[in-house]
Formats: sequence, C-alpha cells, structure tokens
Amino acid sequence: MNKVLVAITGASGSIYAKVLLDKLKSLQGQYTELSIVMSNNAKEVWKVELQNEDYKNYSAKYFDKHDFSAPFASGSAKYNIMIIAPCSMGTLGRIAGGISDDLITRAADVVLKERRKLIMMIRDTPYNLIHIKNMETITLAGGIICPATPSFYSLPKTLEDVAATVVDRIIDLAGFDANTYRWSS
Repeated sequence: MNKVLVAITGASGSIYAKVLLDKLKSLQGQYTELSIVMSNNAKEVWKVELQNEDYKNYSAKYFDKHDFSAPFASGSAKYNIMIIAPCSMGTLGRIAGGISDDLITRAADVVLKERRKLIMMIRDTPYNLIHIKNMETITLAGGIICPATPSFYSLPKTLEDVAATVVDRIIDLAGFDANTYRWSS
C-alpha cells in the first residue's frame, strides 16, 4: 500500500496544492499514510492566494521543514510517492544539485536514491537554461517533471476545475485509480 508525502513550496499556485490534497482525501483507500511538509513561503503564499489557512485542516501527518527525524527522511520508512506541488525553481535546483538543506530536499533525495516515485509540479514560467538543465538532471535521476500546464478538453468552469486538470495528471502519474476526464475518440 502507498505511503505518500506531499511537499508544498513557495511557488505561486497554492490552488494546485489545495486541489491535490482534496483529491487525495477522496482516494484515502489507496494509501496508508499521507504526510505533508510545507515551506514557510508556501504557508504565506497559500494565505495570500487562497485567503485562508485551510492547509492546516487535512487529515495527514504534518512535519516541519527542519524535522530531519521525519520517517520519510530515511529510505527505511518506505514512502513510495513524493509529490511536490507547487515546486519552486529554487527547490528544483537544490534537489538537482543534491543539496539536502531541509526536509523537502532530503525527502526528494531519499525518494530518488531508493528509485521511488518523485513527481515535481513546477509552476514558474518562462524557463531559463538553468531551469531546463535542472529538469533534465531530475528526469535522468528518475524523477518526473509535470509542469502546471492545464488542459481544456474537459471544458473546466472554475479555477479549481482548471487546476484539477493538472492535479488529475499528477494523480495518474502517481499510480492512483481516479475517476477523471479521459480523452476519447
């Protein structure tokens, strides 16, 4: 059974984190543990963009970004899915460079070294060459880069519907069975 870590960094796009956590709540039977770690900037961006502190209200284990005693700081805890949404370019760069200076980057390092699933939903745009090379490094190391690029086939009506087009892709990449829009001919 899956053990899932959701990391939320300070990139704009808190709506993606909210929709992801809401979606995971509906998939509770497909994982045994859900843990959340947020950067301080992520908390501030959430408050500004969503105008609340609802990130505190999910049924999950919460860890401080400096708590290196968290179970997923070691491969022996067998967390098999890590999703960083949104993922700032600074976080991407530190992970690509092997710099484990907080719990988010340490957990990503562990997931990569254990050959488990790391999904990074990057939100910044445009990309410079450093960003592109960092994405290449993560991809070559086994991570998945999933830009926050919404689709419109499903004719989304609200901002949450638009965000869900990206989140549903992340849920698929993580291997969860979810009822979502599927392209058909």
